[in-house]
Amino acid sequence: MRNRLQSILLFAGLVACPSLWGFQNASSDAQELAAARAELEHASQLLGEQMKALEALRKTIADQQERINRIQAQTAANAAPIQAQAPVAAAGAAPQSLAAMAPNTVLTASAVAVVPASIQTPPAPTRVDPPKPAAPTTTAAAAAPKPEAPRAWYQKYSFRGYSQFRYNRLFSTNGLLACEQCDRSLGVNNGFFLRRARFILSGDVSDKVYIYFQPDFASQSGNLNFGQVRDLYFDVALDKKKEYRVRVGQSKIPYGFENLQSSQNRISLDRADSLNSSHSNERDLGAFFYWAPAPIRQRFADLVSTGLKGSGDYGVFGIGVYNGQTLNRSEANNNLHTVGRLSYPFRLKGGQIIEPGIQAYTGRYTVTSDQRGAAVGGPGSFSDQRAALSLVVYPQPLGFQAEYNVGTGPRFNPTTKRIEQSGLQGGYAQTMFMKKLHGQTFIPFARYQYYSGGKKHEFDARSYLVRDLEFGVEWQPNPFIELVGLYARSDRTFEDSRVLNNRQQGNLFRIQMQLNY
Repeated sequence: MRNRLQSILLFAGLVACPSLWGFQNASSDAQELAAARAELEHASQLLGEQMKALEALRKTIADQQERINRIQAQTAANAAPIQAQAPVAAAGAAPQSLAAMAPNTVLTASAVAVVPASIQTPPAPTRVDPPKPAAPTTTAAAAAPKPEAPRAWYQKYSFRGYSQFRYNRLFSTNGLLACEQCDRSLGVNNGFFLRRARFILSGDVSDKVYIYFQPDFASQSGNLNFGQVRDLYFDVALDKKKEYRVRVGQSKIPYGFENLQSSQNRISLDRADSLNSSHSNERDLGAFFYWAPAPIRQRFADLVSTGLKGSGDYGVFGIGVYNGQTLNRSEANNNLHTVGRLSYPFRLKGGQIIEPGIQAYTGRYTVTSDQRGAAVGGPGSFSDQRAALSLVVYPQPLGFQAEYNVGTGPRFNPTTKRIEQSGLQGGYAQTMFMKKLHGQTFIPFARYQYYSGGKKHEFDARSYLVRDLEFGVEWQPNPFIELVGLYARSDRTFEDSRVLNNRQQGNLFRIQMQLNY
């Protein structure tokens, strides 16, 4: 390529210089010959200078190409890619061709011998500026995120639910073994039973107001399966991160981990008598303040969504006031209950999460006339106070859960036939193991519970002494179906004015199928 360029230059000089043609046709005059040789020498010098200029031009092109490559690499690394314009791309291609051509240019002696004297000094090489990045196709104003359009009302809310179907008669050894608070299908003359039929509507009314509404269509009061409000409350956030909230309405009382844990997530079929006897159906009307840092709120949510059987987000710290007569019952005195709870889910280095907790409440409870037998004496109002400790080690894969509470409250005395102020105590311990296999989840578990005290919300503030041991396994073939099989050995004494000296012992196998939707 270089030899061709020299030949073209020499040929152009021969054509453009008429003096050389005259030299071929002239006589062999010595002076003219000397002048011709001088012109050839001058042309050779000019070609040498031209070669130096071409070499300088090649070096300039190589430097500019290197700069172009750096600019293109930097542009490609930017978040908003810059598209090069077509003329810039063409300009970049031409220097690359010249740079490849220049190193191959070689000046031969034979070519120099025919260079015409009229060749002038070539012009200085044209400066090649580096290509400039193309301007972004969008302006800064257009690139800025546009305000989110207001969501339609149906985009602000979610709707879900679950239902539980049970059968408790397999291998039952004692039909008189029952539990009014646990499961009313236990005992004689019972078959298939719809334990829960819940539908949950929740969502953001505004940026700082959240609503939660949960009715249950498997409630019982004489007849089965009528609708009843379980939860209806509003969370009002006091800051943008929603770390500080006030909850107003009918909701769960922040007392006890298992009480706060949804029945949809709980492993055992029923809550333990010891802590659940504090609040019938775990709920009441009141107002509560909750606080938790945003990362811990997310951890509470993850403990539920990942299937680790969390309790939900009731804050690291919670405090509030409520009526105290338990769910869906009117207040019967002018004294509000006060409750406080502190709980924190610690994450260990290995990923294991441990959640200890402490809680307490105080107030006065009234045993109303419809709860009391006609001949049963005792005061109408009682001090209702408890304190409890909780410890949860989430199943990853081995888990452990235990709670214990002490306190005082109303309790039927079978000897005096009176409802009296009495101490209470009890708790439970549970171990479980979670195994995921081929997209399915298996959770074998075992639990022992003990309780001695009254149940204020039952007839005559019924007296209880409970010792239960149960073994079971939960199987989740997919996220929509959960099956639980549980074998229980139970020893229960429960007495009121209608049934005295009532101790029942027995074994039974229970089955539950839960549908999540």
